Amino acid sequence: MNTYNTIETSTADGVLTIRLNRPEKHNAFNETMLQELTDVFNLMKTADDVCCVVIRGNGKSFCAGVDLNWMKDVATNSFEKNYSESLYLAECFYTIYTCPKPTIAVAHGSVLGGANGLVSACDMAYCSDDAVFSLSEVKIGIVPACISPYVIKRIGEYGARELMLTGRRISGKEAERYGLVNRSLPAAEVDEAVDAIIEQLRSSGPAAMSHCKTLIDKVCNTLTLHEAIDFTARMIAEIRASEEGQEGMNAFLEKRKPNWINQVAK
Repeated sequence: MNTYNTIETSTADGVLTIRLNRPEKHNAFNETMLQELTDVFNLMKTADDVCCVVIRGNGKSFCAGVDLNWMKDVATNSFEKNYSESLYLAECFYTIYTCPKPTIAVAHGSVLGGANGLVSACDMAYCSDDAVFSLSEVKIGIVPACISPYVIKRIGEYGARELMLTGRRISGKEAERYGLVNRSLPAAEVDEAVDAIIEQLRSSGPAAMSHCKTLIDKVCNTLTLHEAIDFTARMIAEIRASEEGQEGMNAFLEKRKPNWINQVAK
């Protein structure tokens, strides 16, 4: 793993933990952080020793969105320069969304503006009840453009209309009701809930989970129902015949654990 300036990374028992590490700025992201996050998630395409990826934030907040000082500098640039800077943002969220590994966001404190893109681009999201979420871009005269595909996927059109147009702040429990996070819990219970999910992921076939993510993406974003007939039939036929598929089915019939459980635990 590379050395980074704005994030910390650590791997233990097959779990890569990424910590946003600008606590003095409430982990607001700038160009460097976006590039570093993109780099880490690109590395996950070939990281056979990683079962899943967890994103957290150091300090009092998960992430306060875009660093306003960086945004101020960007705003004085030409359209072309501004556009190229904005692509860092859009490409970062897309790289997280398309990561072949399961991804989990664990939020606390402030989750403002673009931070909701980080949360929404992950497969699963958990937060503490006292977390505060806001799609606050309209309050400073801009829009949540680059995060909108992922936020809208999570909470739907009309939930997005309410939260994006008002920019109002909501609690962790409200975020759960909107579907922005999977669960909101008392702060002392969050880690236990996340650990339980990670244990479930460890017992699942690594290749199968990656194929599941591809399956969901294709069915939701690309294929018509008719096109899905051939795609899904080919996928299951190939996976049944794969080494992992054969191992999983044999382990089930032989009433033993599949070999990938031991491999992940190493």
